Amino acid sequence: MNIEAVREQFPILHQKVNGHSLVYLDSAASSQKPRSVIDAVSRYYELDHSNVHRGVHTLGSRATDAYEGAREKVAKFINAKSAEEIVFTRGTTTALNLVASSYARSVCKEGDEIVITPMEHHANLIPWQQAAKATGATLKYIPLQPDGTISLADVEQTITSNTKVVSMTYVSNVLGVVNPIKEVTAIAHRNGAVMVVDGAQSTPHMKIDVQDLDCDFYGLSGHKMCGPTGIGALYGKKSLLANMEPIEFGGEMIDFVDLYESTWKDAPYRFEGGTPIIAGAVGLGAAIDFLEQIGMDEIDKHEKHMAAYAYEKLSQLDDITIYGPKANRVGLVTFNLGDIHPHDVSTVLDSYGIAIRAGHHCCQPLMRWLNVSSTARASFYLYNNEEEVDRLVEGLIRTKEFFGHAIG
Repeated sequence: MNIEAVREQFPILHQKVNGHSLVYLDSAASSQKPRSVIDAVSRYYELDHSNVHRGVHTLGSRATDAYEGAREKVAKFINAKSAEEIVFTRGTTTALNLVASSYARSVCKEGDEIVITPMEHHANLIPWQQAAKATGATLKYIPLQPDGTISLADVEQTITSNTKVVSMTYVSNVLGVVNPIKEVTAIAHRNGAVMVVDGAQSTPHMKIDVQDLDCDFYGLSGHKMCGPTGIGALYGKKSLLANMEPIEFGGEMIDFVDLYESTWKDAPYRFEGGTPIIAGAVGLGAAIDFLEQIGMDEIDKHEKHMAAYAYEKLSQLDDITIYGPKANRVGLVTFNLGDIHPHDVSTVLDSYGIAIRAGHHCCQPLMRWLNVSSTARASFYLYNNEEEVDRLVEGLIRTKEFFGHAIG
């Protein structure tokens, strides 16, 4: 993969921040957008905008074709059996909430179990808390190993015949851990439970095959994979979606409406009430085209190289703590620099044009497990290079100097 050629396609990267060339190391929060995605959204609004599914005029047909074409692209990208298994949402958060609110609340009862892990993003933790409270089900956690990974032995012990739902992030947004989703799914299915996957951090960085994983639900966010904000998708097996009730009601999702009773369209449309996120879907489709042109295998290879390179370089700094395993890590490094608060680290780095994330990363239970209140996180994507990691290291050295710490 020609990194410089890739970088040329991202207009935002070619600017100075605080007098320095921008080093953007916050793609785990949100990736930047290539020119092709920006142009696709702009072109849609300039030439094709109309509401979808309803109009028979030319613009309505163009908009509908673009919207449904994007659904087909998402289905192919993650190898769903059909586009009917793809529900457009605002993102992974909405996708997970839909499953927790519609599916879990209909199948769970007192005495049942919902199983997750302590490493989950709040978007894959709070919905299950609420579902457990609403149904009387018990919320259980698979314990973490000292390096932040999970063991299949612990998975086997935690999931029981009473478990109805298992939900897990494919890749931790703090630890960079890649969880063994296929194996966990098999264990869940043997116990009669469905498997829900938070794919927010995995979909941008590796080839996803939901049929091979055999997961029952999978959520993704467009803005983390070079697409626009406000668009994502829920994959659900057709048989499960067909029996789920919508949680939003209004236009477009209905089949028949009477004064006192209504019926719904088939999935996925029953879950897409109102005017959908048409331009976002167009942009997501363009982002998928962009990623596939580069190749997900190439992106995965580059990500692993960047993570290994950053881990090695940061490890050479004195007084630094890096969290998560050294191996089997997707492109991010989460760390603390001595007793300097992560927000202060981020602020000093920003003065040198380096953008990282600082805080609890929407993972407060995991922060408590790590025995910290917050951390700093540098995350990488297909447009980052080794020079930017070197600048990060230089910036951290200057941060220690700024706060009067000795340099090793």
